[in-house]
Amino acid sequence: MCFSFFLKVVLIVLDILITSGLVVSNADQIALHAIKSKITHDPHGVMKSWNDSHPFCRWQGVTCGRRHQRVTSLNLPDMGLVGTLSPYVGNLSFLGYIILDNNQLYGNIPPEVGHLFRLRVLSIPNNSFTNQIPTNISSCTKLSYIDFSYNMLHGKIPNRFSSLRMLKVLFLRKNNFTGGIPPSIGNLTSLEQLSLSASPLGGNIPDSFSKLKNLQKLGLGEMGLVGTFPSFLFNITMLELLNFPLNELVGSLPSDLCSSQPHLQRLEFSHNHFSGFLRPSMSNCSELQTFDVSDNDFKGEIPIDFGKLKYLRWLTLGRSIDTVTEGLGGMKSFDSLSNCSNLEVLEFENVPLKMELPYWLGNLTKLRYLVFQSSYISGRLPSSIGNLINLISLYLHGNNLTGSVPKSIGMLRNLEQLYLNDNGFSGIIPGSIGNLSSLTLLEFSRNAFEGAIPSTIGACNSLIQLSLAANNLNGSIPKEVLQLASLSVSLDLSQNNLSGVLPQEIGSLKNLGALDLSENHLSGELPSSFSSCTSLQFLYLSNNFFKGSIPESFSSLKALEYVNISRNNFSGHIPTYFQDFPLEDLDLSYNDFEGEVYAKGVFANASAISLIGNPRLCGGIPELHLPNCRSSNSKRGKKLSLSFVVAISLSSAIVGLGLVSFVSFYYCEKKKKEKSSEPMLIESFEKITYERLFKATEGFSSQNLIGTGSFASVYKGVLDENSLTVAIKVLNLQRRGGSKSFMTECDTLRHTHHRNLVKVITSCSSLYYQGNDFMALVYDFMPNGNLESWLHSSTTIHDMPHDDQSRQLDLLQRISIVKDVAFALDYLHYRCGNVVVHCDLKPSNILLDVDMTAHVGDFGLAKIISLDELPDANKSASSLIRGTVSYAPPEYGLGNEVSTSGDMYSYGILLLEMLTGKLPVDTMFQDSLSLHSYARMALTDRCVLQIVDPLLLNDDVKEACLISLVKIGVQCSSEYPQDRMNIGTVIHELLLGTACS
Repeated sequence: MCFSFFLKVVLIVLDILITSGLVVSNADQIALHAIKSKITHDPHGVMKSWNDSHPFCRWQGVTCGRRHQRVTSLNLPDMGLVGTLSPYVGNLSFLGYIILDNNQLYGNIPPEVGHLFRLRVLSIPNNSFTNQIPTNISSCTKLSYIDFSYNMLHGKIPNRFSSLRMLKVLFLRKNNFTGGIPPSIGNLTSLEQLSLSASPLGGNIPDSFSKLKNLQKLGLGEMGLVGTFPSFLFNITMLELLNFPLNELVGSLPSDLCSSQPHLQRLEFSHNHFSGFLRPSMSNCSELQTFDVSDNDFKGEIPIDFGKLKYLRWLTLGRSIDTVTEGLGGMKSFDSLSNCSNLEVLEFENVPLKMELPYWLGNLTKLRYLVFQSSYISGRLPSSIGNLINLISLYLHGNNLTGSVPKSIGMLRNLEQLYLNDNGFSGIIPGSIGNLSSLTLLEFSRNAFEGAIPSTIGACNSLIQLSLAANNLNGSIPKEVLQLASLSVSLDLSQNNLSGVLPQEIGSLKNLGALDLSENHLSGELPSSFSSCTSLQFLYLSNNFFKGSIPESFSSLKALEYVNISRNNFSGHIPTYFQDFPLEDLDLSYNDFEGEVYAKGVFANASAISLIGNPRLCGGIPELHLPNCRSSNSKRGKKLSLSFVVAISLSSAIVGLGLVSFVSFYYCEKKKKEKSSEPMLIESFEKITYERLFKATEGFSSQNLIGTGSFASVYKGVLDENSLTVAIKVLNLQRRGGSKSFMTECDTLRHTHHRNLVKVITSCSSLYYQGNDFMALVYDFMPNGNLESWLHSSTTIHDMPHDDQSRQLDLLQRISIVKDVAFALDYLHYRCGNVVVHCDLKPSNILLDVDMTAHVGDFGLAKIISLDELPDANKSASSLIRGTVSYAPPEYGLGNEVSTSGDMYSYGILLLEMLTGKLPVDTMFQDSLSLHSYARMALTDRCVLQIVDPLLLNDDVKEACLISLVKIGVQCSSEYPQDRMNIGTVIHELLLGTACS
């Protein structure tokens, strides 16, 4: 009886338990259906299996426990699911794993997740979850892994995380958290991996992190962190990865770095403010794979023996190019890198290695990125470079590499970016470049390449940007290059010697954004196919020989914003459609345009348009100061009478015959004179007599004296035959060196021609006048005098109306002059067939025309160095003539040879003088203080505005602009030539690096 009663009780209990289990199990199924209902898009059809035709434990992504039918894991990564996470997930009370990586889930993280007391892993990276982290997640005390990376969470990181004592991994990177790093994270003593990177938390690194003794990986990059980096983090023995780049942290490396961290594999803290020295103990990090400490304030030589780091894959060292303070000083043993056969990234930026690239570099065949930017690399590019078949990027710009580019470069079939600009490469561009079918960016500008552009470049059908600017290339533009439909960013072939007409194939560049063909010898009319380049925003064709009218088909180029077609032979009327384009700047100067100028669009802004040098233009807004257009008599203008036409024709014929007779007579007489007279000093210039110059200057009257110099006096004169106002430079031949100065200036000007150099009109050489030799050069007259007269009020501004003599130069005018002088030096140093060193660059030798365009003059001390002599330039370029004290570089005073770097020193001093308003011989500069050190200290002390000319300071001037300009001046005027910028780098900084607009 008792037994049967007991059996009944047992059966009842079992029935209750079974029923209860079924009910709970059914609750899991209900929760899963609720989760499914919130998914609005299921590209892989994951949810098709979530139906009642089979048990939910067999649904895709669902795992149940072995001993019971309860959901323990929800694992649906990489499924592209779109929707929200249902709060019913909190009803899956046996859930231990939520893994929803790489989907498109959005909305809040349901607070109901905090009910999952068995949860161990919560992984939802790469979704779009928003709002704050639910604080009750801290109730999931068994959590060991949290990954919320790459979402849009915001607010503060909850302090209650500190209760998760079993947590080993916490990834919160790439969210929008603020409010600093909570010190409570230091209580997570089991933590092995922590990443908070790329969230704008700000603040300091808490001292409580010293308790994280089990930490193996720490990521704190790009968080706006400030203050001192805690040194105790360098002593965590388990650390494998230490990453905190792109912050504002300061500190230094301990001398025993790596001694207590034998497992360190990645050390990355670029773009901070660490100072002091790199440590030799780094050689003991035998497991190191990544070492990136670039863009800090380290100094001294790099003492690390990289040969011991056999696992090294990534090495990045150096400073930003705009650094003017003392930095890293090269490597003690660059050859130690030859043992690092696993290197994939090797990058040195602005580190003065002062070496040639070794041949063994080609043995590092795993290299994908090779960067030696502005690192004083010289010599030739070794042919072994072709062995680096895995290279994706090759950056060698801003060095002193010379010689030809080896043909083996065509073996780099995976190369995508190739930067060889701002070097001294010469010879032809190898045709093997065409083998680089993956190339997207090709930058060869500012070298000395010659010959034709290889048509094989047309095979680089992935190119989006091509620059061959500022070389000595000649011949026509290959049609194959213009058929590169992939070009979308820019095509820059400016500042070469290219000739011929522009091929019709230009129309293939339908996606091109910028085209620069300026400063070449291109001719002919613009092809009508140009109209297909409908994406063009920048069009530069200046300083060529293009002719004809602007085609009407150009009206399709509606994206144009910047157009410069100045200094050509364009004619006809200005197209009406220009006034409808979104033009920011339009330069049509020095052509032969005619007719009325419009008053709409860009033509309504005088500062955005230049029309000078087109004397047949009229009308326009008053600020353009053009003559009024004459209204023609319609009846008289429609048709000329027959008699009038005949009269005109006969007159033209008579005049033509007379002109032919005169030319023939003049030519014969000229030949006779040439045979009977001694050789002239300047064969390239038309001669003028002493008598005409005497008359033009009213007997060389003191009232017409513009200025005097070491070897000459300059007079203003008016030539009688055409009332042309000129400047006449009369050489002082009684002064020793005067005749040589005249010959030097003649020789230089005969070989040079540039818009920013003074233009010589004629010359005079009279061997015996009243028993004295007479030599003179006649130049374009510059009505605004010289730069010195504008910078310093004590200097009289000649030939300027009295009410204009108090005018001052504003910042934009000074920047414009600085650029003009830079363009002139760039031409002299690299673009005129030989290297011309000016040797006397200073404000008094910079003349300003009516538009305040600067022209460099006075070439009496110039030195021409033939390109053939460049390898022996130090032997041939004597510096016995050293220019003007305070503008001449220090090495000239030691008897060193003249060089382009000497001109760069003068340019730097000139720039600082323009910015500060102080003469380099100002009385304040005594003992060790100079204009250079004065400006350098202002940069270091961050007080540039205190040294700038007060005339430049107003509400519209940006401090960043002035700082960038002072940096250029300071670096150019460095004591040592190798530390100075070259003029190509200066132009790049002036055009792209100054925040002055």
